[in-house]
Amino acid sequence: MIGTKSGLGMGESKPSLFGFDFLLFFVMLALMAIGVLFIYSSGVNSVGELTSEEYIQQIIWIAGALILYFVVQIPQYRNFEKWAFTIYFLNILLLIVTLMFGKVVNGARSWLGLFGFGVQPSEFMKLSLVLALSAYYNRSTANIASFRTFIVGLLLTILPMILILMQPDMGTTLVFIPIFFAVSFVAGANSKLLFYLMSIGILTVFFAVLPVWERYILQQEYRWLTLFEDVRLLLLTTAVFLFVGVLAFIGKKYTGQAYFRWIAVFFALVGVSLGISFLLRSSLKDYQIMRLIVFIRPEVDPRGSGWHVIQSLTAVGSGGLWGKGFLHGTQSHYQFLPEQSTDFIFSILAEEWGFAGSVLVMLLFATLLIRGFWILLQVGDNFAVYAGTGILFMIFFHLLVNIGMTLGIMPITGIPLIFMSYGGSSLWSACFGLALIQNMYLRRYKY
Repeated sequence: MIGTKSGLGMGESKPSLFGFDFLLFFVMLALMAIGVLFIYSSGVNSVGELTSEEYIQQIIWIAGALILYFVVQIPQYRNFEKWAFTIYFLNILLLIVTLMFGKVVNGARSWLGLFGFGVQPSEFMKLSLVLALSAYYNRSTANIASFRTFIVGLLLTILPMILILMQPDMGTTLVFIPIFFAVSFVAGANSKLLFYLMSIGILTVFFAVLPVWERYILQQEYRWLTLFEDVRLLLLTTAVFLFVGVLAFIGKKYTGQAYFRWIAVFFALVGVSLGISFLLRSSLKDYQIMRLIVFIRPEVDPRGSGWHVIQSLTAVGSGGLWGKGFLHGTQSHYQFLPEQSTDFIFSILAEEWGFAGSVLVMLLFATLLIRGFWILLQVGDNFAVYAGTGILFMIFFHLLVNIGMTLGIMPITGIPLIFMSYGGSSLWSACFGLALIQNMYLRRYKY
């Protein structure tokens, strides 16, 4: 378990302007400024006319985010541990309200209208989960490796995931997975259980995609894959695997032979994964499954799901080393790039600023993440380390998946590029997270 001090019951910390981490703050500002530039560029058409005022809205959101950033510095960061479950359940309530009364955007009922502005509660739920998991694990230090602690942490994660899947918003749902694993691992949760859960996740996706893989990638029939098309056969196979797993577990208990344990684990993992893959295929939309296919072979559906990848790769590739110049991109200005101010903002940057500009942005993100982890090492408080790790992994996952999908090495998931993509909810959530890390740094000295 990383972190050596609970920090509870200790004296107040004295924040100081000289303790403010300006590097973290100015890197965040730089990313926001670059984001505004390319949101502006995304609104310019092929004849040079500005057709969108999204950049103005983004500047307003940035102003609000910066106010929030400094407001979060006022209370002790440990107060957020006290408020963690209140914040968590308030956000759960917001997700339920969103399902009932939310606005449908791009096929997902994920937005609430407040005072003329649209907010996406699922974005704030990510940070709420980080706080709730961190607070729970910090209070469960003595039993951190127990099965009960693991299950409670998992349930805290699954509840918002289910509500967000019902919207449906698969991309946002995926972000909760690395948050759970990062916070749980750093807190010292049972590593075997984490490995088993990760294995189930990988196998579930593999089994869910196999039928579509056969149809579009292999393009020939394999008789054994009919298992995944016949519902009764699939359920029977699942039951058999689970039954063998139970028998092996009983064999291990009464004989003490180690090999029974591995048999039980194997059959249980496959059985559970088969069952969940059936539920997953039943709930996923066709376009969501196709996204898992076209990132490997975009030409399967060049005018449908593959269009995003093809146009993004064209934009990135045409940028060359130095790019075509700011406001001189063609893919965005001719409106070939879908969701170009949000999901594919990096494609515009790569086309207009080239490889050099892309590296600059990635170096800024790397600086932010490295500095963030360095701050956590200075603080050393358990709750701070858990929460800070969850926040930084949330940002890293957004970075990895968003840039990965623009380069065609990740499926299209609709995950924005934090600090740069158009939108206020993800921006405010990320700013709140970095503000919390800044708060930890300001109070790293105890008096």
